Amino acid sequence: MACIFDTHAHYDDPAFDSDRDELICSLKSRNVCAVVNAASDINSSRAGIALAEKYPFIWASVGIHPHEVGNADRDALDILKDLLKHPRVVAVGEIGLDYYYNNSPKETQLEWFERQLELATDFGKPVIIHNRDAHQDTLRALKKYRPAGVVHCFSGSVETAREVLELGMYIGLGGAVTFKNAVKPVKVAAMLPDDRLVLETDAPYMAPVPFRGRRCHSGHIAFTAQRIAEIRGVSVDKILQKTCENACRLFGIAL
Repeated sequence: MACIFDTHAHYDDPAFDSDRDELICSLKSRNVCAVVNAASDINSSRAGIALAEKYPFIWASVGIHPHEVGNADRDALDILKDLLKHPRVVAVGEIGLDYYYNNSPKETQLEWFERQLELATDFGKPVIIHNRDAHQDTLRALKKYRPAGVVHCFSGSVETAREVLELGMYIGLGGAVTFKNAVKPVKVAAMLPDDRLVLETDAPYMAPVPFRGRRCHSGHIAFTAQRIAEIRGVSVDKILQKTCENACRLFGIAL
């Protein structure tokens, strides 16, 4: 089996506190060759960098999630600028908009989203986009700044996916494509060009069937890849190989 590149995980999450090192060390035996650890705030940005310093197959992104921007200090942007200089940091994220939970005011979400998009542009880094129930505002901002990057855990329609593709961005699919009630993710998985699909877990969340509801890890991508291979009528190896190539190109990583 070709190797697994997990473009979005959260190994700094408290769900891994009891066995983090043991689990991460086991990933190689599960055919995982690379992981991008996505941040949600300044503390998790730093924690992700620490993991990337410790494990050569982990890279870090830094950024402030829309749930957390309401708590962000004004100096957070300067801190992110410093963190982005670290050689193991490959992206800005996860950043974006979440109008489902609205844990932060919309105005604050939009302000920080644009600030971080501008930051990514200034540093020449791709972005990792969180978008939940905010498709139009997300697309509006992406069209304004036109960053390289990926819309992670894509939940939109085929039509929205086409707009993302027109911007030259990638689409990340994870465990949701395996769920019984999955409709949009299946349609999107079927239509994506080979060179725009990347795989992710959002670990410890969104575990694929047959692990749904349990803690997720990067090795579970094998089940997501199997489902996407069925949808697209190709081999699992082809899915893993192409998505690994795409992720390396997106993040500027040589394996």
